[in-house]
Amino acid sequence: MLMKRTSILFFLIFIVFSTTALAGTSISESTVKDQSAVEVTVYNSNFGFIKDTRHVAVPTGIGELRFMDVAATVIPETVHVKSVNQSGAFSILEQNYEYDLMNARKLLDKYVGKKIKIIDVNKFQDRRDSIEATLLSNNQDQIFRINNEIYLGHPGIKVLPEIPDNLIAQPTLTWLYHNRGSQSQNLEVSYLANDITWKADYIAVLDERDTAADISAWVTVDNRSGAAYNNASLKLIAGDVHRTARPPVRKVYAERVEAAEVVPQFEEKAFFEYHIYDLQRATTVKDHQTKQIRLFQAENVRTLKEYLVGGTTRYFTRRYETKRITTPVNVHVRFKNDKAHNLGMPLPAGIIRVYKKDAEQRQQFIGEDTIQHTPRNEEFKLRLGRAFDIVAERTQTDFKRITSKRFESAWEITVKNHKDEKIIVGITEPMRGNWQMLEHSHPYTKVDAFTIRFDVEIPKDGETTVRYRLQTGL
Repeated sequence: MLMKRTSILFFLIFIVFSTTALAGTSISESTVKDQSAVEVTVYNSNFGFIKDTRHVAVPTGIGELRFMDVAATVIPETVHVKSVNQSGAFSILEQNYEYDLMNARKLLDKYVGKKIKIIDVNKFQDRRDSIEATLLSNNQDQIFRINNEIYLGHPGIKVLPEIPDNLIAQPTLTWLYHNRGSQSQNLEVSYLANDITWKADYIAVLDERDTAADISAWVTVDNRSGAAYNNASLKLIAGDVHRTARPPVRKVYAERVEAAEVVPQFEEKAFFEYHIYDLQRATTVKDHQTKQIRLFQAENVRTLKEYLVGGTTRYFTRRYETKRITTPVNVHVRFKNDKAHNLGMPLPAGIIRVYKKDAEQRQQFIGEDTIQHTPRNEEFKLRLGRAFDIVAERTQTDFKRITSKRFESAWEITVKNHKDEKIIVGITEPMRGNWQMLEHSHPYTKVDAFTIRFDVEIPKDGETTVRYRLQTGL
């Protein structure tokens, strides 16, 4: 009991001491002008990690420091502060994040019960009349006392003598601190902030025979965090970082695009279960800015173009009265992400837009697709569109219901080639249940337990028909 009373007494003495000390202490401020270094690590899931180092002069003892020019979307509970030059000498006792920022109504709220000036512009007589008024209320309507009369509203420009000290004009972290060192501190302040993200975009230009491509990759950093990061060390994290659910962010900003830079260099390294891309130079990321930086350039990347016809499992459990079912022929391009194919860098998820030169050597857009995070030595495939000069038709030639859950069907798939060269077309058929192939006109590959694939040659300006019969169940 004695120890408990002693602890309470100590806490009360500390509060009294802190209040007394603060009463005679001026408020210190730190702005971006004090900044000696800033590091920005951007994640591709709309948040970033900011490390802001500043040289700050603060009195010894207990005081208040306003750390300004922070991100408007800072997550206050993630803020960490330490002294770089005097380890353990500077500590935070209390923190407030001031994001309820200055506007006209809040300014007038601070002057309720005080005198202000109202300037009334008379356009017809070309004069400005100035009167003194006491603001009685600033709720739904403004109420003034002027010459011992009560005015419910009054036209004119309201003029205030000054901005109140306790109103914050920009996002600010306000700290009650205890400084046990000298008055000169190098403070490293780190925090997470929302509304800053990045993505990858790729441009691939196919050669004339569709057997190779030149690929360039760009990263786009989109900063809506409410702060600018000048001459920052920039790192990008690619990977799926787990975060707990959070309330919606408070602010939405309009977009502005800046021209892309030309000669950046990133160094890629493995980091935990992700990959980090470190820009080997400083860069400035302005607020409300979309910045593009080149990630890499690869030339003569070997490619493989293929035509694919796909089926569906519902074909095998019902009778089709339609004589012929037209099936699209999709065009795909495959890339191998390895050094032998002039790649070999872990590729962050993004959109690849593919181009090719026409007969007049003018570059034209031919399709795009999305890739997921792709490690080195893995393959990725792009679906660019549908083939114009290749037609595939499917015909059900027989159907039997063996039991309530067992079916037998026969099929013909005819592929017509109207191009002036022979082609190879892949026909993939997804199976279901306990299936069994009974007859087939062409050899097939069992891709997995429930997928088969026929690869058939279609002659120039000709056609090929694949026939097969199978049993399948639900």
